[in-house]
Amino acid sequence: MPWKERYTISDEKSIVDGDIRWPGGKRCCFRVVVDLSPACGPDGIKPDDLTTPDAYYGMNGGLDALAGVLDRFDLKATFAVPAVIAELQADKLRKLSGAGHEIAAHGFKHEDVSTLGQDEERARLARTTEIIARVVGKRPAGWFSLARPGDKFAGGAVSPHTIDLLLEDGYDYFGNGLADDAPHYWVSDFASRRAILALPYYYHFDDQFFLLFPRKGTGLENPDSLFRNWKAELDAQYKRGRHFSIVVHPHAIAWPNRLHMLEQFLDYARGLPALWYATSADCARHWTKTFPAATHLKLEPSIWQDYPGSLS
Repeated sequence: MPWKERYTISDEKSIVDGDIRWPGGKRCCFRVVVDLSPACGPDGIKPDDLTTPDAYYGMNGGLDALAGVLDRFDLKATFAVPAVIAELQADKLRKLSGAGHEIAAHGFKHEDVSTLGQDEERARLARTTEIIARVVGKRPAGWFSLARPGDKFAGGAVSPHTIDLLLEDGYDYFGNGLADDAPHYWVSDFASRRAILALPYYYHFDDQFFLLFPRKGTGLENPDSLFRNWKAELDAQYKRGRHFSIVVHPHAIAWPNRLHMLEQFLDYARGLPALWYATSADCARHWTKTFPAATHLKLEPSIWQDYPGSLS
């Protein structure tokens, strides 16, 4: 069960394997999320973060190379984009959107909103929505708060207000929940059953934790471990009929040997005949229609108790 500061985020009981249904009789949902935030600290993206060799390559040759791989495999990905990057890369985002990829929000500048007041967080959320809608011609359906090394909480940079603000602003889903390995509802108020759909995310399938730490060039990167994690989890989720997703960063995955590894994995996935390839918005629309919170959110009182000095 994941955590927010001083309380848990969900008391939901998971859906069992046999009850999950995907479109067209498919067996397992398969998603690719591309994180377009460069490396940055808790204050979010600063000008210096955009001038590093990694950032420059990621937003130029790396992004182009990764988009080429997605095109060759006819995969439509979800691009999680901070508003400041949307402003700077407007032409590329319009091209990606025109090719059928989803453009989702990834914060104003990928800052840690837990340090902000509610009104300031609301203002930045609204500004982010407006910028992305203006750049690509439609408002984002989803919001990501993908984790970084050193993040205090497993759910990424969220505050006690984030989920309610997303609901208030009409978002369909939150992109990185850790409470389940299938889509699930992040409950912000138990009594009223106020909740947003959350899509699964785990560090184990995010390339940055294998390809950037230790930093490349040390000889200690772990692309083989990442490949094994992806393949083992895909096999398990395909067998169970649940859900599988990966997160990649152009500045991490788009080096030639790593792109080759990604192509090998996508080629392996293509050999599984009953995968449903979906954007995050596709997955969210299907889930909320097929398993709406009104009938499928199963809540029980939390077993957790708050003790002095505890963060539970």
